[in-house]
Amino acid sequence: MHKEEQEAHPLGNGGAVALFPQTEDEIRNVVTYAREKKKKLAIIGGGTKRGFGGLVERTDLLLSLANYRGIVEHAVADMVITVKAGTNFQQLQDYLAEYRQKIALDPFLPLSATIGGVIAANDSGPKRLGYGAARDSVIGLRLIYPDGTVIRTGGKVVKNVAGYDMNKLFIGSMGTLGILSEVTVKLRPLPKYESLVLLAFPTGDTDTIRSFAVQFLDSMMEPVCLELLNPSLAEQLTGKRVYTLVIGFEDVKSAVHYQEAFVQRMQPPHTTMTILPPQEAQKFWQTFYEISPNGAMPPTDRAVEAAVKIGVVNLDVISVLRESELLQAFNVDIRAHGGLGHGLCRVYIKGAAESVVSSIEQLQAIAKQRKGYAVVTHLPLSFRQTIDVWGGKPSYFFLLEGIKAKIDPQRMFNDQRFVGGI
Repeated sequence: MHKEEQEAHPLGNGGAVALFPQTEDEIRNVVTYAREKKKKLAIIGGGTKRGFGGLVERTDLLLSLANYRGIVEHAVADMVITVKAGTNFQQLQDYLAEYRQKIALDPFLPLSATIGGVIAANDSGPKRLGYGAARDSVIGLRLIYPDGTVIRTGGKVVKNVAGYDMNKLFIGSMGTLGILSEVTVKLRPLPKYESLVLLAFPTGDTDTIRSFAVQFLDSMMEPVCLELLNPSLAEQLTGKRVYTLVIGFEDVKSAVHYQEAFVQRMQPPHTTMTILPPQEAQKFWQTFYEISPNGAMPPTDRAVEAAVKIGVVNLDVISVLRESELLQAFNVDIRAHGGLGHGLCRVYIKGAAESVVSSIEQLQAIAKQRKGYAVVTHLPLSFRQTIDVWGGKPSYFFLLEGIKAKIDPQRMFNDQRFVGGI
């Protein structure tokens, strides 16, 4: 097992000594040592989510799963794969592409993220509309508890209905309940054809956007995404500084072309429509998934970067994006996008420290006003220690506390990483 000393990191969630196990037994040995010596563990994969949650700069040990990677079992005919948690997400998709298969997930920063980190944070992107969330893809987990025992949840087949769905307890728990060892996910075939329709609204009339979205969502079309980009993000991705709807289709070629034509017939006046064929669509997504602040990369300038995930009722996304534009009065750069079919928005903020914090507080207020939520998914540690990045404790917080106390009474795993300081 490789070991190295660690310096303090501006995003926190580190350890004085980093350990890089390569086998499950080595992970269990670290856990046993930490429990006996009353040490605390920070658990990390690719490091992309290092700025997501956490109030501790450095704990005793940093357990990195970066070297714990590889495919355990791939049942090609059953369309199921089991992999070690430290496996790089994009490398896994590249491997599956050789079998004309893929994991139906589109997390951010796939070039650096690990499958374990994606599942632990319950990450997903615009294609959540067609794919679902991480909880919809995972059918089984293998975890190491703080007492060193190994448990399995779910199974290794898609049609597994025995007992409670324990997977959901660990997906999105930010590594506070157990160390993910192996992940079993169901697969889907690679689409025969795909395209992106970019529908630009030069007038910025959000009522027209809403009217189109309602009509389109009520139709028989089956897009994998219906994502609205704010003008500054649209300019970065398409070269046009206008509100832009990104509509993704994945199917056989004839079905995709039929749906493109349907959008064309529905196209509102004074809008422009561009169709990106497969290769151009893939290039668009490659750029898109790397726009989020990356916890694994050091900042390139003195500006503070933040990312906020906001969940609201589907079409309220339009209002959230419009109101987030007003935050530019704080002299910050605001890039934002949101799904009109699933209600999740992402707002990326860059600027001076005080302005970024003020912008986050405003976004939390906007979400609360619309009976939604706002979670800060990237922010330097010093600011995470001064504002509640989770936006308050949920009504069911006592349940989360009870589960943590039962599974990890020593608060050994990712202490203070999750909501309410869990």
